[in-house]
Amino acid sequence: MRLTTHTSRRAAGALVASGALVLLAACGGGGSSSEDTGAAAKLGENEGQVSILAWPGYVEDGSNDPEVDWVSAFEKDTGCQVTSKTYGTSDEAFNLAKTGDYDVVVASGDLTARMVASKQAAEVNTDLIPNYAGVYDFLKDKEWNTFDGKNYGVPHGYGANLLMYNEDEVSPAPTSWSSVFDESSKYKGKVTAYDSPIYIADAALYLMNTQPDLGIKNPYALDDEQFAATVEVLKNQRANVGEYWSDYLKEISAFETGDTVIGTTWQVIANSVEKSKVKAFLPEEGSTGWSDTWMISSQAKNPNCSYAWLNYIESPEANAQATEYFGEAPNNPEACEFATDPTFCDTYKAGDEDFASKLWYWRTPVAECLDGRTDVECKDYSEWTKAWTEIKG
Repeated sequence: MRLTTHTSRRAAGALVASGALVLLAACGGGGSSSEDTGAAAKLGENEGQVSILAWPGYVEDGSNDPEVDWVSAFEKDTGCQVTSKTYGTSDEAFNLAKTGDYDVVVASGDLTARMVASKQAAEVNTDLIPNYAGVYDFLKDKEWNTFDGKNYGVPHGYGANLLMYNEDEVSPAPTSWSSVFDESSKYKGKVTAYDSPIYIADAALYLMNTQPDLGIKNPYALDDEQFAATVEVLKNQRANVGEYWSDYLKEISAFETGDTVIGTTWQVIANSVEKSKVKAFLPEEGSTGWSDTWMISSQAKNPNCSYAWLNYIESPEANAQATEYFGEAPNNPEACEFATDPTFCDTYKAGDEDFASKLWYWRTPVAECLDGRTDVECKDYSEWTKAWTEIKG
């Protein structure tokens, strides 16, 4: 994989506007109160253009790197000319999507529910997307891409938030997230953590496994007591964190210089660090992660070209190029055959259902608890954002 600043996305996760959270309350754990936008029954002729809103590195046409281009083949095959815009956070994407200027939006799990609840996403007829059949079953019909039993998009790729450490500095080798939470004082000033309110879920997942009396069943569904306990863990960790990161290039540098010796990371970072003693793994408690979804705007002016793009990017060839370039697992097994690196799918655990089952993919916390509880209210993302500011001080 070629490392460029264009692959640095997810910066600071998703800062959620309070207005969006009001809309989300109706979505709960997977339902939607939005009116049925109705999925297309059949397709017509392509309109000749399509506008796409995406994370950096997802829609490459050779302008950033002449050797990185999967858009030109799509344009040639379909006659749909692509214009695209990148965004840095899910909140930015949400605001841009509402303008109606984009036909297609790729969204992480902390954005998809907002798109549906605010009627910005159209229901998708997967029968009109032949390549959808090849997608791993464990990525289909999930809470972040399916609402009220209706599909609102198709999977792109997925990845895990891992624990990385320097073997020369961290001994014995860690097996648990405890090394960056309860035991982080051992590495005071050299611990790193992801700089986003969504990182609260990482601490919640740790408590879910180590303090079962708290009753946490879903790291994105925290009542007052559970949230307070999670925030306390993170405030204790804060004294030992040298730097929070959102730009992964900075984390690479910190591990290479030795300023950081342990912390949360992505596989692409571990692959890029020029230090043989740096290792990354999935801790025994499992981890948080992401699974992105290609959605069609309810305001799409070019629905036929939008469907054409969804089918194309679901193809093994295009999906392999896009996910290998960014550094995440592809959405279907055949993509592995088209990767330039023969070890690509093994490195990212593609198709490993046991590995995937240990991941809690990003969701937007809402007051209606995502774990199904109805006797309490959970902290919504505006509360997570407020707490994150207090945690960092």
